[in-house]
Amino acid sequence: MRIAIVGASGAVGLEIIKILQERKFKVSSLVCFGSSRSAGKSILYKKESIKIRQLRKSSLKDFDIVFFSAGSSVSKKYAPIAASNNCYVIDNSSAFRLNKDNSLIIPEINSNDLKKYKSKIIANPNCTTIISLMAIKPLHELSSIKRIVATSFQSVSGAGNVGITELISETKRFLNGKRKARNSVFERRIAFNAIPKIGGITRNLYSEEEMKLHNESRKILSDNKILISATTVRVPIVRSHSISLNIEFNKDVPLAKARKALNGFAGIKNININDPMEYPTPLDSSNKDNCLIGRLRKDYSVKHGLSLWVVGDQIRKGAALNAVQIAECLQKK
Repeated sequence: MRIAIVGASGAVGLEIIKILQERKFKVSSLVCFGSSRSAGKSILYKKESIKIRQLRKSSLKDFDIVFFSAGSSVSKKYAPIAASNNCYVIDNSSAFRLNKDNSLIIPEINSNDLKKYKSKIIANPNCTTIISLMAIKPLHELSSIKRIVATSFQSVSGAGNVGITELISETKRFLNGKRKARNSVFERRIAFNAIPKIGGITRNLYSEEEMKLHNESRKILSDNKILISATTVRVPIVRSHSISLNIEFNKDVPLAKARKALNGFAGIKNININDPMEYPTPLDSSNKDNCLIGRLRKDYSVKHGLSLWVVGDQIRKGAALNAVQIAECLQKK
């Protein structure tokens, strides 16, 4: 297939290139696009050096699939152009996720939705939504869900390479006795800190990131009755997101059935889910494809409730891997 990547030099773009190689995706040609700052730089793909081209409106034709990982403003401007040239677009931004004409896909959960939508622009969900729903979906099949309370602990690479750079530099400054922060990526100093706000605050006082989890989950699960209250927190971790989930069901879900459902779900790996002393951490899931689950237990504060912990690499399954898996679905189609 003829593949293009917009935002190829970013953290997600580079990971897409890496995963295309790992999964032996059939690529007949690969073109990489970037900003004027990135144009001219080279990226290695299968021992071949590929020069990044500056993105122009006239660039987006004669491709089968175009991956977009350059932010919402770029996607809104250029993705429709690619689609009008008969290219499938897999977009990692929030630009099209809630549009009624665009599918929002996690292949293990709702790949059949690719058949329901005519638009060639396919949205990749938010990273926290993907990782959370990988744990929620197999339980949702056991019983309808009344309410979810989610708290995410999100690594700095969710803000891109600049987030990693800021964490490292601020950590060095702090350890060298320089207590005054020089933060530009995050609103507060991220080193040795936790920031309980990701994105702007909406009219209902939830952050944009929190509302993404609520709105996107309902669309992906095709269930507008689920109520989700989320708190998203940026933490000083380089890679992988963690989410604490408290799920209230409409009927009883025994622990044994929950364990079996989670154990049998593609893309999930349980860290000895029967042993309460075994649990996954962000380090365990970094650079891995599977989301990891632990701390599964009954929630005794409600009649039908479970609590659990899920971690996943937000650059891989939370973005690049999910995008490539969507491309694999299109390839089969």
